[in-house]
Amino acid sequence: MHMKNIKVDFFSESKKWPRRMPKIKTITKKTINKMISYFKKDHKFELNIILTDKSKMIKLNKTYKNTQSDTDVLTFISKNSNKNVGKILYCDIFFSIDTIEKFIRRNKVSIYDHFNHLLIHSLLHINGYDHKKKLDFKKMKKEEIKILGLFGINNPYTI
Repeated sequence: MHMKNIKVDFFSESKKWPRRMPKIKTITKKTINKMISYFKKDHKFELNIILTDKSKMIKLNKTYKNTQSDTDVLTFISKNSNKNVGKILYCDIFFSIDTIEKFIRRNKVSIYDHFNHLLIHSLLHINGYDHKKKLDFKKMKKEEIKILGLFGINNPYTI
């Protein structure tokens, strides 16, 4: 998938993802298009969407976040700058099918709506949003709710 300054590649590392891949690709494209104004025009974005499982997420969390837990999504960003190419952000976004399935069963929501929420969350991170401080979390949450509304998806924070 390739948009003007945004390139997206998809990787599946779990048997539970491939059948969902066509819909995941469609959601990703639509979401990036709706969020295009968040992406800096003078940057190139290389996004890898890595659809994985609990064991991979635990390894990533242990290596990079110094914790032993699973999580639904992890976003890693590395920046590069080159006078010939400009500013490039290389972004790896990992999604855990196991954690996502546990969440959707517990909260009775669509896997695709929840994936879309996690994707929006990660795309906001890539574009400078953070949630380390309470005020930043509120700001980020407000943006997530607004963008989800464009897809007709209810506020996930009221679940």
